[in-house]
Amino acid sequence: METTIERKPTSFRLRKDLLEGLKRNAARENRTLNNYVESLLLDIFYHEPNDVTKAAIEEAKNRTHYPEGEVYSSAEELLNALDAE
Repeated sequence: METTIERKPTSFRLRKDLLEGLKRNAARENRTLNNYVESLLLDIFYHEPNDVTKAAIEEAKNRTHYPEGEVYSSAEELLNALDAE
């Protein structure tokens, strides 16, 4: 049984550094750029997080729980606080 997947040529405008990174990663895995990008998109499209991950995402979105201690609004703010210690 042979299955044919229809493909349609498409073009995207990407940042130059992003495209170069994609090309490097594809070459590292000995894959074409098209195959590499398609597999990344398929992973994103079909990936369904488990229940624990979904709960953590909701918790983060709703900010329903924080561990005891300071809450920082950015990584820079956290690093500055760590440097001050």
